[in-house]
Amino acid sequence: MREHRSAFLVLSFLRTLVVISMIRQLMLDNYEGFFLCVLTMLLFYIPSIVKMTFHVEIPATLEIIVFFFIFASEVLGEINAFFVVIPFWDLILHTITGFLAAAVGFSLVTVLNNNRSLQFSLSPLFLAIVGFCFSMTIGVFWEFFEYAGDWLLHTDMQKDSVVHAIYSVMLDSTRSNKVIAVTGIQDVLINGESLGLGGYLDIGLIDTMGDLFVNFVGAFTFSAYGYFYSKSKGTKNAMVNRLMLTPREGSEIPNQTDEISEEDYEN
Repeated sequence: MREHRSAFLVLSFLRTLVVISMIRQLMLDNYEGFFLCVLTMLLFYIPSIVKMTFHVEIPATLEIIVFFFIFASEVLGEINAFFVVIPFWDLILHTITGFLAAAVGFSLVTVLNNNRSLQFSLSPLFLAIVGFCFSMTIGVFWEFFEYAGDWLLHTDMQKDSVVHAIYSVMLDSTRSNKVIAVTGIQDVLINGESLGLGGYLDIGLIDTMGDLFVNFVGAFTFSAYGYFYSKSKGTKNAMVNRLMLTPREGSEIPNQTDEISEEDYEN
């Protein structure tokens, strides 16, 4: 609270909302929703765990964004069904994920690059590429997680999409790898019963590719900012400073070459 009063106040407010939601889920006998509330409370500790594990400082702005993101994803998205009610809610969150993950990846490499005990210097372009690749890797692993949840636990984390045309070689009776198009699909029958969706139900693929694309947009956007930030040695793009992890004071390993006298060096 002393270090980041604004982040502490936001966290306290969101925790109160989560507790209220937790009580409400119990009253509704929705134990899955109750579990998600408990999970949300645990996820709020992520910034603190990162601080202690990596000995870094997290800017208040980044902490606040992370807190709101967790709340928007778990409480609003899952418990209050924003992922279903608001069509672009999932894409918005994945875009933010790509942006923030790139910021974290860029920060971690920058911390190493600025460590006086390590004898190497990375170019701004390399730092930007590492931040971008870190973000995309996080995005891919998340899609693996969603697929595993849907396959093993029969959830629907990879939200389905309604399409009106399919193109598949599986429909080619000649088995010659020829693409067969089925267009103008208005309805699908399963066991003689209409789904009533007005088209064909795509199982997760469009959602996955859309998530990865917006993750790409977020990662590329921050990486571009990070490139110019690093090129100016931190004098430009003040926004990046508010999202950058920095070494905790006193945690940097001293440069041992500074302790060697000129006489010892010559010897």
